[in-house]
Amino acid sequence: MEQQAFWAIGIFLVIYALIISEKIHRTIVAMIGGLLMVALGIVNQETALHHIDFNTLGLLIGMMIIVSITADTGLFKFIAIWAAKRSKGKPVLIMIALALITAVGSAFLDNVTTILLMVPVTFSITRQLRVPPVPFLITQIIASNVGGTATLIGDPPNIMIGSAVKELTFMAFINNLTPIVAIIMLVYIPVFVLLFRKQIQTTPELTQSIMDLDEKELISDHNMLRKCLVILGVTIVGFFLHQSLHLESATVALAGAFLLLLLTGERMMEAAFTKVEWTTIFFFVGLFVLVSGLVETGVISKLAAYAIDLTDGNVVATSMLVLWLSAIASAFLDNIPFVATMIPLIQDMGTMGVSNLEPIWWSLALGACLGGNGSLIGASANLIAAGMSGKEGYPIKFLQFMKYGFPLMLLSIVISSGYIYVRYLR
Repeated sequence: MEQQAFWAIGIFLVIYALIISEKIHRTIVAMIGGLLMVALGIVNQETALHHIDFNTLGLLIGMMIIVSITADTGLFKFIAIWAAKRSKGKPVLIMIALALITAVGSAFLDNVTTILLMVPVTFSITRQLRVPPVPFLITQIIASNVGGTATLIGDPPNIMIGSAVKELTFMAFINNLTPIVAIIMLVYIPVFVLLFRKQIQTTPELTQSIMDLDEKELISDHNMLRKCLVILGVTIVGFFLHQSLHLESATVALAGAFLLLLLTGERMMEAAFTKVEWTTIFFFVGLFVLVSGLVETGVISKLAAYAIDLTDGNVVATSMLVLWLSAIASAFLDNIPFVATMIPLIQDMGTMGVSNLEPIWWSLALGACLGGNGSLIGASANLIAAGMSGKEGYPIKFLQFMKYGFPLMLLSIVISSGYIYVRYLR
């Protein structure tokens, strides 16, 4: 068993290094890592399957299907142009409006999907105003990671935490994380204005060109839009009620997705399934099996014992350690594998004398999600926005983003530290 533990650690570290290097696609690397754990006998196939969190996978697939069909109606383009016109075509106000839409969208659609929808619209608006798009994109990336922190379905780390800890329901995430997310966004808005207002000046004539746009023309299918809005509304209500209905969040999301496919017909089904990010789904599969090797060989238990020794089992010290460690690590490592490793570690703390794990779970969620703003590689949404921007001829450089993102990330973690202490630990 001791030798297997060393093999598990070695495989995990090599796979993690390859994920960070991005030399090979992370999905291929994660799947190979998971297969090695099984092939070398560190975990057997049945145990590996047991460690795959199908609730997380089902929730992601269901929401991807719903959002892909809704996007085809033109709803998200309509919202962006409507917001731009309500901002009187002024670039600074549009930047703030789009950041707020991104934050809210990330809370209920997930931040990767929201960024995929918002970036093309942002380029359309900035071309019209003839202003650089990068300030708009940086604020949206930051807002997506903050907004995604607010709910169970907003960011993959939250989905994973909520799936692992049944007591942390959809409503629990809203009650505990949405207040601090709102505070952070309120702090960020004036900072965004101070940082970028001089970079995005335009002329009155170009401002008027935005006001002349007709956002209603962007809705391509009113009948389908009505169906999408009804199903999206029912699905979100289902998330609020899933605990009292004794349903997992994945069941709610998949029920909404297939009900929408039933209403929209077979013609939408193939298109919807091609837009599911299967690479992300299989990345999760490989990751769960990879981490199962550390769990089954006792590596995670030993790390938990070390963390408790370090903090003497003190809940305040442990919560702050998890919050800051998660934030700094997630700024430079992908937060998904980090959280996958931390979840069993915190669960083991509960069996070693730490009686109140709730503030530690919220610390992990805040650190992992907000830490994604620390650098361009901190979250998937960051990389997707940077990739789309680069294709349009406006590359976002690593240090360029970090100059804004890292200080703002630290600010959010300082605010979160105060929140965690005052609400749970005082």
